[in-house]
Amino acid sequence: MAAMRRVDTDVSRFRRIVRGRIRKNLRKYVSQGELLTRQGGRVVSVPLPEIHLPRFTFGDRGGGGVGQGEGEVGEGVGAEPGEAEGEHDVEAEVTLDELAQILGEELELPNIEPRGKQEVETDVRRYRDIRRVGPHSLRHFKRTYRNALRRQLADGTYDPVRPVILPRREDERFRSFDVAPIPESSAAILYMMDVSGSMGQEQKDIVRNAAFWLDTWIRSQYRNVAVRYVVHDAAAREVDRHNFFHLKESGGTKISSAYRLVDKIIDDDYPPEQWNIYCFQFSDGDNWSGGDTTECLRILDEALLPKSNQFAYGQVKSAYGSGQFKGDLDQRFGDDERLVTCDIPNRDGILDCIREFLRRGR
Repeated sequence: MAAMRRVDTDVSRFRRIVRGRIRKNLRKYVSQGELLTRQGGRVVSVPLPEIHLPRFTFGDRGGGGVGQGEGEVGEGVGAEPGEAEGEHDVEAEVTLDELAQILGEELELPNIEPRGKQEVETDVRRYRDIRRVGPHSLRHFKRTYRNALRRQLADGTYDPVRPVILPRREDERFRSFDVAPIPESSAAILYMMDVSGSMGQEQKDIVRNAAFWLDTWIRSQYRNVAVRYVVHDAAAREVDRHNFFHLKESGGTKISSAYRLVDKIIDDDYPPEQWNIYCFQFSDGDNWSGGDTTECLRILDEALLPKSNQFAYGQVKSAYGSGQFKGDLDQRFGDDERLVTCDIPNRDGILDCIREFLRRGR
């Protein structure tokens, strides 16, 4: 049993070290996007430098070493090139919930307060019962101690001068759970991206990295999450996740087409009184004309903002984008808590943009 406790302690210590390494290198993981290719289900493999837990070793004091034994000052130690393997990265598996917790701690994100009505029920374990059998990790110390004390008092083995309480197997009690269904809120994430000729693959990779972390955080706040993807140039259409990040298009940009399609998707599938709605739009800031920008502002004001928990616009810098659209949004909705905008000048700006998107806890 003691050996098992030592193993549990070592594992917990290793997990703390892994979490510390991830936090230290979080900006690198977010900007480079290497975790996206290592995802499997709800687990991500995180590459880390090889981790050695420190420990004492005992050597032979008479065995000599560098700076000891025969030889003259300045004489080489005579070491030959080695053939052993060098240091390698190791991969530690981390759940997406753990990644979300690390992201929240590092960015000091508040938990989201759901707005929509509770939509689904989920089973939750509540430890409200006591049993005679169970794993050592769930042993109830007070109940076990009290039973052992009662037994020793009853059989006369309790010594008040030396009050040593030694529980036996029959004294042990363990916490036990029952499963209770509780209602939970649902969330719908709707991504919009400009795929016109001015948005290159580098800009799309930035969006892909940002979307991974946005998904990870929102999924940690809700158990029922739906994600939809809309792309647009002069016209908008819905696509799957793969095409969203890899579609190559050309031509002009008409952002209002994406707004209208997203508004229709919300009306058809995600009524705001039941769903918490998050809209994330990415573009390089170009729009077809001032007239279309005016139409975008109207749709936002009358339809999308009233239906959304949060509408977020990320402007990705490109060699061809004017960057005008963010300025138009800021001028019209600068004081509106429902809309947030940010500039993403390069990959290093992704983490700051995520903080800006999520810091309000909406």
